[in-house]
Order: sequence, then C-alpha cells, then structure tokens
Amino acid sequence: MVTRTKGSRRGTRSILRKGKRDRRRLFIGRVMHSYEEGDKVAIVLDGAQQRGMPHRRFQGKTGVISGSQGRAYIVRVADGNMMKTVVARPEHLKPIE
Repeated sequence: MVTRTKGSRRGTRSILRKGKRDRRRLFIGRVMHSYEEGDKVAIVLDGAQQRGMPHRRFQGKTGVISGSQGRAYIVRVADGNMMKTVVARPEHLKPIE
C-alpha cells in the first residue's frame, strides 16, 4: 500500500482551480495594490502564484491588515474562537470596501 501524502496543498484540486477565462491572467490590480493598517481584506488564493500563499484553511476568510513583512502583509483572521496571524502576499488578498 502507498502511504498518504501530508503536504500543505493536499486536497486543493477544487480550491485552487481557476476558471477557463482566468487561467492565463495576472491580476495586476491585486498584485500592485498597497494596503494600510486597518484595511479589511478577503483571502482569495491564487493557485498560479505559490510564493506567499497562506494555508488553504484560510481561503475565503476575511481579516484586517495589521502590518507588513517584506513584500507580504500580516493579516489578523478569526479562526473559531482564536485570532490568528496570516502572512500573505498581495496576490492572495482582495480589498473589501
């Protein structure tokens, strides 16, 4: 028998799949967007960009920017009863007005 893999992207075939129209597009507005502390963002994973991608359990969650770390941003996200910090690049963040 083959042992089951335990990678961080296990079970993400449907989560990280892009639509046919979005497949070869780079969302330049999302990449170049700058955030300030206190901005509300949604975590939307982009499967084509692996660098700075948060864990798949945070897909679709909303949070607040609490700082920056290099090119990435630190996002505070509520996960159950706990507040967690997620480090993500701007390709995986979407601003909420």
